[in-house]
Amino acid sequence: MKIAIAGGGPGGLYFAALMKQLSPGHEITVWERNAPDDTFGFGVVFSDETLGGIENADTVIYDQMARRFARWTDIDIEVDGHAFTVGGQGFAAMSRKDLLHLLQRRAAELGVTVHYESEAPDADELRAAHDLVVAADGLNSRIRTKYADSFVPSLDHRRNKYIWLGTDLVFEAFQFLVKQTEWGTMQIHGYPYSASGSTFIVEMHEEVWRRAGFDATENESFPPGVSDEHAVKKIKEIFAGELAGHQVLTNNSKWLNFTTVRNERWYDGNVVLLGDAAHTAHFSIGSGTKLAMEDALALAACLHEHPSLGEALEAYQRERKPVVESTQRAAQASLEWFENIGMYAGQDPVQFCFNLLTRSRRITFENLKERDPEFAHRVEAAFAEASGADEVAPAMFQPVDIGPLRLKNRIIVSPMDMYSAEEGVPTDFHLVHLGSKALGGAGLVMTEMVCVSPEGRITPGCTGLWNDEQRDAYRRVTDFVHAQTTAKIGLQLGHSGRKGSTRLMWEGLDQPLDEGNWEVIGPSALPYGEGCHLPREATRDDLDKVVADFVAAAGRGVAAGFDLIEIHAAHGYLLSSFLSPVANKRIDAYGGSLTNRLRFPLEVFDAVRAAVPGRIPVTVRISASDWVPDGNTAHDAVEIARAFVEHGAAAIDVSSGQVTKDERPAFGRSYQTPFADLIRRLVAEPAGVKVIAVGAISSYDDVNSILLAGRADLCALGRAHLYNPHWTLQAAAEQDYRGQGAAWPNQFAAGSRKPPASRTDRVPPRLALLRHQAGQNVHVRWTPGS
Repeated sequence: MKIAIAGGGPGGLYFAALMKQLSPGHEITVWERNAPDDTFGFGVVFSDETLGGIENADTVIYDQMARRFARWTDIDIEVDGHAFTVGGQGFAAMSRKDLLHLLQRRAAELGVTVHYESEAPDADELRAAHDLVVAADGLNSRIRTKYADSFVPSLDHRRNKYIWLGTDLVFEAFQFLVKQTEWGTMQIHGYPYSASGSTFIVEMHEEVWRRAGFDATENESFPPGVSDEHAVKKIKEIFAGELAGHQVLTNNSKWLNFTTVRNERWYDGNVVLLGDAAHTAHFSIGSGTKLAMEDALALAACLHEHPSLGEALEAYQRERKPVVESTQRAAQASLEWFENIGMYAGQDPVQFCFNLLTRSRRITFENLKERDPEFAHRVEAAFAEASGADEVAPAMFQPVDIGPLRLKNRIIVSPMDMYSAEEGVPTDFHLVHLGSKALGGAGLVMTEMVCVSPEGRITPGCTGLWNDEQRDAYRRVTDFVHAQTTAKIGLQLGHSGRKGSTRLMWEGLDQPLDEGNWEVIGPSALPYGEGCHLPREATRDDLDKVVADFVAAAGRGVAAGFDLIEIHAAHGYLLSSFLSPVANKRIDAYGGSLTNRLRFPLEVFDAVRAAVPGRIPVTVRISASDWVPDGNTAHDAVEIARAFVEHGAAAIDVSSGQVTKDERPAFGRSYQTPFADLIRRLVAEPAGVKVIAVGAISSYDDVNSILLAGRADLCALGRAHLYNPHWTLQAAAEQDYRGQGAAWPNQFAAGSRKPPASRTDRVPPRLALLRHQAGQNVHVRWTPGS
């Protein structure tokens, strides 16, 4: 093949070297705009997985890299004068300049033509004259821009400011230094890369950056290679204690805003993107150089394995894009955590460290136990102490209070519509469904959305509490839960609004009934989506009736024996529609500003709170994001939660979306938990109100990680309990927990131990002269020359 590569950074050069090794007949030309000795940045960090790939692909390069590696396993975290070390991680780093020189020499040895200080010819010219054009031309890729209609790039410019520096202070481990200054929170990301230097990245929120006076050079344009000396001087002053007299090194160092690059497609005809041209991920998670070299390895392999260029490029995209997107999701979570780091300033230092370590969700509590058991125990013990618990136990099994209601553990069976009622009356199905979940060990079992009126149903199969027959049927359920289990049971009350009068879920979700329709109302005459009912705009009389229906239903809920009542103001139902600017276009006192949109939901909440005895907490579920332009955002959710807290909500149950069919949610593991974290930190915790996280939480490890990090006080799981009604009891068995937080029913006690699996009775022989000690080699420091 005749191959053109725009960009002579590590990704482009490594790809060239690999292709030449696969076939010396390839004619490969690289164009690099900088001189061979020009390189920006200091160190490059690699994972063991990436290094394994490099070792398998090119032992020459790997051996040369390995001789230069700084290796360590520790992460040092310093916050508010408290220092912590967490081990067992595994890092390898080297000088970026050294890496570039290795790759330059390797490419030259293999016969690759490299034009330094040369811009690549026009992309149209390159693709006409070459079999393959590789765009390895970086974040501001000219080739990607030229063919933007094909690649469909999106560039997300973030708000934090950071500056890339070096220091002759040789760190012994990865460093997170978090400093509270008179201007706000600043942090350092640092790591060693050689026997003589370390990377030293300073990052802070833009508002902190401005208050500190770093914006003095905001309008200056620095030529390539010139650094912002004003910033460097001030950083030396602020971090003088941490630097301990050592120098701050510069290399084209100036303030930047991180840009996350994504592309829908990675190739177009014979042009393919590689490295930063295709994607970026925040530096707090991974090295761009590491990702680019992984791209190069995958692209070379796919070109060698497939018979045609088109098949090879499609395979490359299919193989790499999901891997990169997974990394980007983790990086996005990490990036956003650091953008909001100021809100954790008052967090307990041990919990702060765990929060930092698990910010991307790639490290969890179970991971930490494997990596550093001693620190993991410290985290668990700190949580137990803060909770006022009598024993150190898994966080999920620590008791918790929602207002006056004490729960034995922090697991909630989330409300899930079953669509199996008869004229609103719960049946034997509901008794078995809710009873089995209570027997399964959860601290709180929630009903599905129980509708306050016939016209407030979603489907004909929804349960209700508009008459005494329904009350008495639910009393049968609560009596069973209270008599046979140690769980509590909660009632979720709601009105379907514009999403009512639809078919059962398995007959057509959100589709209008073919017959037996009833009139639906909403804040405005706007349908939920295409093909949905057009609601009638609710009148004052309608609103008064809805308030009265909620109050009457709440009264029946109290009489039915429920321990807690939740107002459903999420998922696009009536109260949620009033809150959302995409569903509420009213021009009266109930529409327009957020204050106005809150007015009716708060009227309902206040009326229910007044009608319910103080011994029964009243909570609210909200949608923290509408996931559409011009809809409610996380910022709005904070103010919505604040309003309900001020009106007496005992807990905020934080969900999101389902307000419009046009939504585009960012699905992923625990994807709604950051909303819960934000609301807990800014609103709920200072008021002594609990926050419930919900949404794609399915493992006990994720539950414990969320709780230990302080992102929520409880976790609600839905589908996990459909998969396994005894989810909580199984989690107790898996964690070898026996206590009041997961008391097994007497009838099930024989199953309280994890069943034996194949070969669990096998006693292994001793095959080692020296026994492995727990915690051995957890902490490895970079100490060159020792």
